[in-house]
Amino acid sequence: MADSVEVEQMAEAKPRKMALPTSLDKDAIREAYEDVRSNLTDNEWAVFKFDGLTIVCSAKGQGFQEFCDEFQDDERAFGYIRIQMGDEMSKRSKFLFLTWIGPEVGVMQRAKMSTDKSIIKDVINNFAVELQVETSADLDLEMFKMHLNKAGGANYGTGVRDV
Repeated sequence: MADSVEVEQMAEAKPRKMALPTSLDKDAIREAYEDVRSNLTDNEWAVFKFDGLTIVCSAKGQGFQEFCDEFQDDERAFGYIRIQMGDEMSKRSKFLFLTWIGPEVGVMQRAKMSTDKSIIKDVINNFAVELQVETSADLDLEMFKMHLNKAGGANYGTGVRDV
């Protein structure tokens, strides 16, 4: 029968599961971020996904529906999108940072998103609104615009909507 010293040594010999740290492809993420922010490019959005333990820029493009199509039910991801705001008096670009946790993502991966989000926000740090979205029904342009309007403060218009 093993004495207490041997039991302690056996317990120490077992490998411990440790969460490995998430890393960033900083250069590619910064390039995509600056691309979306620039008025000189056509890209309106960028999506960042996990490639193993590394967050990478997985797509850039135009169009809100194309942005929404990037988010899958079994994935965790981040999005950065430029949305044209304003009224008939003025137009301006506003930026929204999105955390996506699909409905099929497991509990441990969900829990890890808060630390992963803080890592990517070291690069993506200029936005008017930050949202966490968990279903495709919540990927709604009018809801995004409503949040951006609330965050924007004064809204001077004549009440005439520009379509």
